[in-house]
Amino acid sequence: MQTGTLYLLPNTLGSAHPERPLFDVIPVVVQQTTANLAYFVAENAKTTRAYLKLVQNNFPLTLPLQEIAISELNVNTKASELPDLLAPLFEGHDVGLISEAGVPAVADPGANLVRMAHQHGIQVRPLVGPSSLLLAVMASGLNGQSFAFNGYLPTDASLRSKRLQELEQRSRKDKQTQLFIETPYRNAALLEALCQSCAANTELCIATDLTLASESIQSKTIAQWKALLAQGKMPDFNKKPTVFLFLA
Repeated sequence: MQTGTLYLLPNTLGSAHPERPLFDVIPVVVQQTTANLAYFVAENAKTTRAYLKLVQNNFPLTLPLQEIAISELNVNTKASELPDLLAPLFEGHDVGLISEAGVPAVADPGANLVRMAHQHGIQVRPLVGPSSLLLAVMASGLNGQSFAFNGYLPTDASLRSKRLQELEQRSRKDKQTQLFIETPYRNAALLEALCQSCAANTELCIATDLTLASESIQSKTIAQWKALLAQGKMPDFNKKPTVFLFLA
């Protein structure tokens, strides 16, 4: 039997808002493909069902929501469990891989499943949708010809400072934009660390709540950010998903 196709399905970058309908961020063909699937692999089954309800408002689902199979794949999933997630594909069913936010398999445990799908000759189809990392690069004004995503930085203050200095040296040497993210409640601590560790003329962009009604994108030098912090003007990014980018 021919295997099914693994569809990589973009998700929204935050909760739906009346001012930003689903069509604003998720293309029609993606919503239609999502609605036609009966099998999903997701980081969280509960939030995926909530997302499918939004899709259902625009396109009827192929099955009642309670009958759609959603298997979880997250940071706690063991490598030995991955083959079971591919089982519907071997039976000829198409499967949708969906992240909690943005595109799957980028800063996301879904990459391991995609790799295994390729190893078994399963067709993988990525669909277009919002990626906070690319949107941040686009809007930052920093170097979009050469950039690197570094994931999360160390939480230990001294290790984080050392890592920031290493990334700044790389950025200066290669003229490369460096991207990283942080657990949202630690955004302020990361900005303070950046101001302490980086050179005054290094350009830093802070991109928060991309595609949402509360979206904020600000690019300034470290010297300018330090001046704002000295005035008590912290960006409105507490507990909000944020991408940090700098170019030395």
